Amino acid sequence: MKAPLDLDQLQTFVSIVDTGSFTRAAEAVHRTQSAVSMQMRRLEERIGKPLFEKDGRINRLTEEGDRLLSYARRLLFLNRETLAAFDDRRLEGTIRIGTPDDYADRFLPEIMARFARSNPRVELTVICEPTPGLVDHIKRGNLDLALVTHNDAHGQSEVVRREPLLWVTSANHATHEQEVLPMAFGRPNCIWRRAAVDVLDRQNRDYRILFTSFSATVITAAVLSGLAISVLPECALRPGMRVLGDADGFGALPDCRIGIMRGQTSRPEIVDALARHISESLDNISVPLGEDTGSFDFPAFAFSKTKRTKPNQISPGW
Repeated sequence: MKAPLDLDQLQTFVSIVDTGSFTRAAEAVHRTQSAVSMQMRRLEERIGKPLFEKDGRINRLTEEGDRLLSYARRLLFLNRETLAAFDDRRLEGTIRIGTPDDYADRFLPEIMARFARSNPRVELTVICEPTPGLVDHIKRGNLDLALVTHNDAHGQSEVVRREPLLWVTSANHATHEQEVLPMAFGRPNCIWRRAAVDVLDRQNRDYRILFTSFSATVITAAVLSGLAISVLPECALRPGMRVLGDADGFGALPDCRIGIMRGQTSRPEIVDALARHISESLDNISVPLGEDTGSFDFPAFAFSKTKRTKPNQISPGW
């Protein structure tokens, strides 16, 4: 029987990917760079596959390294969850979290389930509102943490995920072929709405806004019934939706950036734990968050590996 994997080696491996280089990973795990390199050699020997490959001066993840990454994150997460379950100093108290309903529908079930298992004494109070409302709640001290659509104008939020923003229509209707496009959008201050209108105006497309709502459920219903076209992030796609692209006459949209905003709280340790938990749960590894990526060419790896929804693709569900 083979010996179990070394969690310290896996932590270093994940740190290399997260920080973008062996050098910064060494600082993060408090080891020398030579020790980090030795750990990776031993991990490669243990796996029996190369995890990195040289491309000039750049270290890239191999296909095997990419496969290991998701397992490594899950093992490290389970390790922390296990230790927390037996910690007599476990966090306890109440934390108020806010999120738009489309993010809540897609992300909250896993986030809440795992956080509750590792922190059973923490009570989560959840409200669902559009991002502008959540930003106001954060500023007024009504929320401890919010998962929001990142907008530079709203102030600083920590981006934890990036997804393509997509034109969507019903797979069972030809709504997108109408001469005057019927649209379903969020409120006028919705940044997805403004982005979509900008693209339509630049392309001189005739459209009319048929439905306006802050509820993702309403927008989804309008699309699936064939009454309107809308724009949604990839996480909000539903079975029966069709993605539209250039071939259909719909130009590219900016990516949707999902971020975490923190409010003033008397329990920063709980907020920090939940924020870390959300970031890990959303598995933001495929998203380049900065220009300075060091010697590890993570952005190139990310976009070469990420499977994105293509135009004309019909969403089959999750």
